[in-house]
Amino acid sequence: MRTTYMAKPGSVERKWYIVDATGKRVGRLATEVATILRGKHKPEFTPHIDTGDFVIIINAEKIVFTGKKLQNKLYYRHSGYPGGLKSTSAADMLKKHPERIIEMAVKGMLPHNSLGADQYRKLKVYAGPDHPHAAQQPEPLQLAE
Repeated sequence: MRTTYMAKPGSVERKWYIVDATGKRVGRLATEVATILRGKHKPEFTPHIDTGDFVIIINAEKIVFTGKKLQNKLYYRHSGYPGGLKSTSAADMLKKHPERIIEMAVKGMLPHNSLGADQYRKLKVYAGPDHPHAAQQPEPLQLAE
């Protein structure tokens, strides 16, 4: 009788991918990156084991929003104190911290537990075209448009 294959944490082989975010829409990019971080593109995917790969995203400052989201979409954060809710528009966030837009979108698509935190740590986002991960020899990843 055959048993279902379960990946072991030590037997997972990880690759490094690089994605150019120039002209990509935020949500479409985030869903595909979240899939790769989770490892769902691999045949040995196991839901309770981190089987995903590393993803480097460059040119986060050139990401695109559709419609009027650039003016209307708000990002919220809370200081923890009463009345401490603060909001920032997508346009302001794109000017000041373009990496956070992609990081927040991808983080929301990962599991909200310690496994998701481990998968999120494999995401590296940079505003410009330069990154310090050349030694890992990342492969370019072509995303569906």
